[in-house]
Amino acid sequence: MISLPGTAPEAGTCSRAGCGAPAVWRLDWRNPRIHDEDRRKTWLACDDHVDFLRGFLESRAFPLSVQPFPEQRSPIEGEVRA
Repeated sequence: MISLPGTAPEAGTCSRAGCGAPAVWRLDWRNPRIHDEDRRKTWLACDDHVDFLRGFLESRAFPLSVQPFPEQRSPIEGEVRA
């Protein structure tokens, strides 16, 4: 799912291919080889796919923040709250 930098996608469904489940997690990430510090992409995930999507991004060493969706800002960057 593609979104503008710093915004959540409008559709609240999981970004995993073939999944149409409602999203409960927001993954904000960037590819440091091609994106500046201020550029982020957002994927949404259901409970079943959040670990898969997080693992995909972490295996590539992409900077990543995972938060509940709709977003509930955490005082600690990247802290996951249920």
